[in-house]
Amino acid sequence: MSIPTLHGVTARTIASARLATRVLFSGDAAGVPVIFVHGNLTSATFWEETMLAMPAGYHCVALDQRGFGDADPAALVDGARGMADMSDDVLALMDALAMEQAHVVGHSMGGGVLWQLLGDAPERLLSASFVAPVSPYGFGGTKDAAGSLCAEDAAGSGGGVANAQFSQMLRDGERGDAEMTPRHVMNNFYWKPGYISPREEDLLSSVLATHTGERDYPGDFLASENWPQVAPGRWGVLNAMAPNNQPDPLRLAALTMKPPLLWLRGDSDQVIADMSFFDLATFGKLGVIPGWPGDELCPPQPMIAQTQAVLAAYAEAGGVVREALIADCGHTPFIEKAAEFNVALHDFLGAV
Repeated sequence: MSIPTLHGVTARTIASARLATRVLFSGDAAGVPVIFVHGNLTSATFWEETMLAMPAGYHCVALDQRGFGDADPAALVDGARGMADMSDDVLALMDALAMEQAHVVGHSMGGGVLWQLLGDAPERLLSASFVAPVSPYGFGGTKDAAGSLCAEDAAGSGGGVANAQFSQMLRDGERGDAEMTPRHVMNNFYWKPGYISPREEDLLSSVLATHTGERDYPGDFLASENWPQVAPGRWGVLNAMAPNNQPDPLRLAALTMKPPLLWLRGDSDQVIADMSFFDLATFGKLGVIPGWPGDELCPPQPMIAQTQAVLAAYAEAGGVVREALIADCGHTPFIEKAAEFNVALHDFLGAV
């Protein structure tokens, strides 16, 4: 992936015990580490402006996760482990860089990596900042705030829910702006429509650097007798986010060590929402996909309510939770509303 970095950001290839990948660095190498974990269909490139805006005294690090950017193409995501392949990669990178602890900031799918990290290795985290995170119960196929499955096989989630035409355009490196091209999806769903990044071409190149195929994006899937007739397979990032592959999020409330948490999101997010436009149940409810069995069996996933419930349990058990809602903002507030995002993040980190 030949995307130039901004002045002040350095790219290096780091080989940890688990993954060789491109890692971006900025700030004070002797400062407090902050690791930025990107979301689905992006790469570390998306974090560059955020890294450069960090106050003095922080050492900023962002990696291309397996399946994305310049990560080793042979390193696959085993969806049967949920997000553990990716969270273990972060821990291995910390070991390779001799970081005992770090603040972690995760966006969207990267928030899913943080849920896993928090449960597996809370002692390694100074804090965790969840930016428009995927629900702690995964993406798709659940029907209530407790994360109950709509069907036993988690139908409606996993590698089969991706748009096949979009996946093909990713493989083809399509840079046009017709409807449902990667550029169209980025400019209409990554942020609130109307915003255009000055680095649009670099960000699009980052999107197009997603590794594609049955073992990458979107991954494999199984036929299902339950609507919408597809259930999760094993390989690839969408299967890693399937609800049947997630550990019980309420384990977080039982942690002895509870790092402080920040939940930050935009009020106009169309991706992580209670009527997400990437949840097939939303399209069933709207009549776009036939055969929808109705709200009782398969409602749109209540993503916000699920996150609220898990964070409330964490706070009730003694954890510190801070929330920030950015007005007139979509799914990627650190890009489209950078000033407001930076104030919230910097204030949180400074208070830890």
